[in-house]
Amino acid sequence: PADIPNLTFEQFGEFHRKFYHPANSRIFFAGDDDVPTRLSLMDEYLQEFDASPESKPASQVKWQKKNFTEPKWSSEPYPVAADQPETHMVSVNWLLNERHFTSTEDLTVTVLDHLLTGTVSSILRKTLMESGLGTAITGGGLSDELLQATYSMGLKGVEPQNVKPVETLVLDTFEKISEEGFSEDDIASSMNTIEFQMREFNTGSFPKGLSFMLGSMSKWIYDENPTKAIKFEEALAQLKAIIAESGSNVFQNYIKDNLINNLHRTTVEMIPSKKLEEEQLEEEKNRLAVIKAKLTDDDLNDIIEKTGKLKELQAAEDSAEARATIPSLEISDLKRESTEYPIAVTENECKSGVTVVRHELVSSSGIAYVKFGVDISGLSLEDVCLLPLYTRLMKETGAGELSDVELSRKIGMHTGGVSPSLLTTTVRSGSDGEGTVTNGNHMITKLLIQGKATPEKIDQLFSIFSLMLSESNLDSPKKVIEKLKETKTRLESSIQGSGHSYAKSRIESRYIPEGYIDEKMSGISYHDSVKTMLKQAEEDWPSFHARLENIRNVMMNNDTCRNGMFIDITGEQAVLNGIQPNVESFLENLPGDADGSKLPDFYNEEHPWVTQAKEEMSKKSLIVDEGFIVSTQVSYVGKGGRLFDVGETVPGSAAVISRFLSTGYLWDNVRVIGGAYGGFCTFNSKSGLLSFLSYRDPNLAETIDIYDKTANALLATAEQLENDPDALKTAIIGAMSDLDGAVSPDQKGWKQFCRWLTRESPERRQKYRDEFISTKPSDFKMFAERLIALKQPSVAVVSSKAAFEKAAEAGKILKLTNVV
Repeated sequence: PADIPNLTFEQFGEFHRKFYHPANSRIFFAGDDDVPTRLSLMDEYLQEFDASPESKPASQVKWQKKNFTEPKWSSEPYPVAADQPETHMVSVNWLLNERHFTSTEDLTVTVLDHLLTGTVSSILRKTLMESGLGTAITGGGLSDELLQATYSMGLKGVEPQNVKPVETLVLDTFEKISEEGFSEDDIASSMNTIEFQMREFNTGSFPKGLSFMLGSMSKWIYDENPTKAIKFEEALAQLKAIIAESGSNVFQNYIKDNLINNLHRTTVEMIPSKKLEEEQLEEEKNRLAVIKAKLTDDDLNDIIEKTGKLKELQAAEDSAEARATIPSLEISDLKRESTEYPIAVTENECKSGVTVVRHELVSSSGIAYVKFGVDISGLSLEDVCLLPLYTRLMKETGAGELSDVELSRKIGMHTGGVSPSLLTTTVRSGSDGEGTVTNGNHMITKLLIQGKATPEKIDQLFSIFSLMLSESNLDSPKKVIEKLKETKTRLESSIQGSGHSYAKSRIESRYIPEGYIDEKMSGISYHDSVKTMLKQAEEDWPSFHARLENIRNVMMNNDTCRNGMFIDITGEQAVLNGIQPNVESFLENLPGDADGSKLPDFYNEEHPWVTQAKEEMSKKSLIVDEGFIVSTQVSYVGKGGRLFDVGETVPGSAAVISRFLSTGYLWDNVRVIGGAYGGFCTFNSKSGLLSFLSYRDPNLAETIDIYDKTANALLATAEQLENDPDALKTAIIGAMSDLDGAVSPDQKGWKQFCRWLTRESPERRQKYRDEFISTKPSDFKMFAERLIALKQPSVAVVSSKAAFEKAAEAGKILKLTNVV
């Protein structure tokens, strides 16, 4: 960014002309459309371009030789706030290759990276974290997306005297591994994990076609075969044969050749500076002042005039004629029926007291996707902040007779992955109308253990579930303190890099109990709680350990726990039939009384967390504009409020309009004109809350002003749409991916489960979809009028002290809190 003032418009234009020319492009199609039609479509776009023989040669990346005669050390400053600890960051980095990897080498280094850092108990990650030399991992391990692969590993939160020991520890660990190697079980675990991922190819909600494109691009843009990066059978067979013949040697030799004996290594030390941010701002201010001093009045007027013209162009809407040149779907092409997925619910299956939900799909690639839930409503709100830590400990500190390493190895060898998590969601009570904003008093709260496995390994999956549930090791003070320190460091980094999500969470915490509770477990309040938990764990471990044990005791209450349990299983018919005996065995051996007491009916009774949250919220002045100070050169600006009141019905058109604002008005004004990396809004139809958000924004006060002008812009849009049906059609079709995005097999099952859990009927979904597709200009007007009447709007911003001071000068006064 500091070099941007040196860039001329002529340089910018020439760069775009040369490197963004079709001669330098890769064109990718995915789907079952007609190939000749594809070629005709391409020809229509490409025929207007002349040849550009210099584009491709000028963009080619040249191979960098490993030419260091000795490793290098680089020290650079990074900004920290005045009240933050002055800890360093250290990363040891290697250049790995001077030629293209073969497919087998590609896979080898991928498996090696997993062996080293793929899980919290992988040897390199574990050694660094347990050393006490730092608080969190940095570096990321293998990076192989570019022409030449690199390997980086180090620590954050390092005291000055421990900087050199971090480098020594990384190097010594590689020496040890090169001599001792990896166990057969470690290799089998990593190999199974990688193979499971490649065969499943689960891209979640991300379209598979785009995943294939992105996967191929790491080779294709460097003129290798585009399918090389996504084919794996031959390389996998070769690597398995090598391991069968020589065991760990293939990985030990790679470490010796490419890490230990590789002098092309740089250790980067980041040194904290409490003056750097101020110095950078002052340097930029002075540099721009020097440039401005050399400009004449005519020069200044010319810049002002051109800037005005640029903003006019940026803000101008595309004409109907211009839009017509882009291929487009029609409303008639949209699927009218809401998609439903299979679901079968069996309460008290096998007289176990447990509800089992099944989703029988046409195909799940021979994989069973299983989620096991346990009720946690008996916990006090005070201990809710412990739950994210508790779920980590279930997997990362060992269970029963298995150490953390042995548990991780068992998961890797026998499953496609196991992970504990949390499920907290509001549900509709019997008195709430479908599609209306609820009061948030009714919630379902579960601790989940989710995993996936093939039928022949399902017994291992269930045994892991049982171990985590009942026998996880909670009495490990060193590991708990280590994880709390790591969590604190990760949160601080996340707040600095993803401040928009924390701004959104803070806004929602002011209006609804669910938002208040969620913010305690994942927002800025959670950061404060982590510091408090760390202090207690360090100073009074018995009391802290007792709080952790209490979670398990409350959750495993013998009288009620079975009533609060569920199993959700997704798979094809053969999978569901094949695992049924294992399901029955798992149910039979669960803790708790199958004929025990029932939990409260949270569909009709207020959840105890909500009761406690409302009491806390009533004692605080929550509706206040807040700013959270971190060390950053950008802002994350949020503003929100209640768009629909409790009891009001939310039409499907609201989703179209909120998406329209994100891709239209906010994109144009916050991103294109304002220069932010992102500007958008989110709308929650269950709570009625709307939030405006920006991402990596150079502005603060100006962005809030843009938010405040949204309603008037939307009113003007409503008038324009009356005379521009094509623009309305584009808005509806553009939002359709929110309803009909790609869904993986496990997501199909879970989506239908959540519909059942929240008591959302198929009829309501169909009505919502009909309203969505039938959005009218008058709906835009209605939305705009609600924006004008937005109830108790408030602001939450993550930014720097200097940015808040500048915003205050512009009249935007916020209550400030130092975070990082």
